[in-house]
Amino acid sequence: MLIVCFTLFFAAMVVCLITGWNLSWALLLGLVLFFGASLIRGFSFQDLCRMAWRDGKRSLIVIPIFLLIGTLSGLWRSSGTISFFLYYGLQGISPPLFLLVAFCLSTLLSYILGSSFGVVGTVGVVFITLARTGGVDLGLTAGAILSGAYFGDRCSLMSSSASLVAACTETQLYINVRNMLHTVILPTALTTVLYAVFSFFNPISQVDPAVLSALSQHFSLSPLVLIPAILMLGLQALHVPVKWAMSISAAAAFILSVTLQDLPISQAVHTAIFGYAPADPDLAGILSGGGLLSLAKSGLMIFIASLYSGILDGTRALAPIQSQVGRMARRIGLFPTTVITSTAAAMVFCSQSIAIVMAAELLQGTYDEMGARKEELALDIANSCVVVSALIPWNAALSVPLSTLNVGLEAVPWSFLLYLIPLCYLFTRSHTRVKLAEAPLGEKGTDAV
Repeated sequence: MLIVCFTLFFAAMVVCLITGWNLSWALLLGLVLFFGASLIRGFSFQDLCRMAWRDGKRSLIVIPIFLLIGTLSGLWRSSGTISFFLYYGLQGISPPLFLLVAFCLSTLLSYILGSSFGVVGTVGVVFITLARTGGVDLGLTAGAILSGAYFGDRCSLMSSSASLVAACTETQLYINVRNMLHTVILPTALTTVLYAVFSFFNPISQVDPAVLSALSQHFSLSPLVLIPAILMLGLQALHVPVKWAMSISAAAAFILSVTLQDLPISQAVHTAIFGYAPADPDLAGILSGGGLLSLAKSGLMIFIASLYSGILDGTRALAPIQSQVGRMARRIGLFPTTVITSTAAAMVFCSQSIAIVMAAELLQGTYDEMGARKEELALDIANSCVVVSALIPWNAALSVPLSTLNVGLEAVPWSFLLYLIPLCYLFTRSHTRVKLAEAPLGEKGTDAV
């Protein structure tokens, strides 16, 4: 029965990906299938609802973060914060350093913005356009953009993926981010060297000044536009709960949009909800997006996935798989097992977010049995599932960015950071184990969110 349910669910995911329908429809079908199968197995309707809500309410911790990220993304566009980084970053490009700058600027913006799709849709579009007009290899350029974009998707306080990992593993976001930053130093350094070398051999012929001109004419690029980013980073350093940090940063961006960029209040409110849409056609392709509703569908997907995850766990439908995962971990170790489990989840469920939910569900018991802390599970998922999802062609984590950049799978081999993170962690974990940060006394779970 369960095999039939999984087969139908997977088929529905494939149909949604091919037709462009929202994956929420496949998830709803999966929820109905697993709920119905559990009723046939003898579980009561009330018990199944309790099982579903147990995990569903856990996802509600992260959904407000998703909505705040969308709001902040739109307002940072309208306030000129993102444009400031684009303008001065692009101005400093030297032809032999094009790929290196593409990686570094994408990395910086992804850490500040916390959204891989947001980075690809803004600075990514700029760089891929420059590469097309300047004769730089598109696969290399797209690989540099993807590497930078997923740096922040993994370890930024603004990242919905990082928030989801914290919620699923019942850990603190601030502590997870601190641990993730420790383990990304080596692969980021290696990636930087690689792109520096390839930049030298793949210089850009010219940088089109049209984008710079449009940015300077449309926005006031005063240093004041950095206030939202400074507030976000400063409050992060002070360990202010991330929801408050985002809210304060969004408020500052809203004020700057109205006072400095002369955006009407009604339009600033519209931007916060529906996203930013610049009037200048030269900027529409690189700055449009964001808004509270932009991540509402992602939040819905996570909520539905959490509901049927609770049913699968409560009815012990996943017990045979969890047993196999436990045996595998005892043979080859926890992190290799996490990589294999996460990769399988990312391949089957075609979504980074759902893969994170399912990987945590399948691995939690094994980590508990082997005496590993929850922070270790969070770190292992961040170093595997979050980045591996972006290497699977049919996973939305890769297919959406490639579609946005209008580039094919030739970008995957050049996305160095995405496979250097798990590789470096695999070889350094057992010899120089990262000391996991201890939670401050009295703080538990995702309170820091």
